[in-house]
Amino acid sequence: MTKVTVWYDGDCPLCIREIALMRRLDRGKMISFVDLTRFEAPCPVDRQLMMDRFHASENGELYSGAAAFAAMWRAIPLLRPLGLAARRSWVLNLIERAYLLFLRFRPRLQKLAGGRIKR
Repeated sequence: MTKVTVWYDGDCPLCIREIALMRRLDRGKMISFVDLTRFEAPCPVDRQLMMDRFHASENGELYSGAAAFAAMWRAIPLLRPLGLAARRSWVLNLIERAYLLFLRFRPRLQKLAGGRIKR
């Protein structure tokens, strides 16, 4: 398996919970998690763009949305089959559609989770 870097919004309560789960599942420590709210953190593209949409890099290639989730999943043995399945375009398209739907409801879900929204 390859090393993966994941950037996340450290002000998003949903993101914090998800990253906490991924850290627990990442027993091999194959993922580097970068909190974008820490401005000293390296950021390969526009910081706001990365905070608005999930990003990850795998083998030096930057992914966003469903492709970024798939890259992260491939680094976690338990989720690896799902990440590998997402290499098929129809599976990735299905996951991307679900992710875009989630993004529409993200602000409301953040409010329900008790987080502050700066956007």
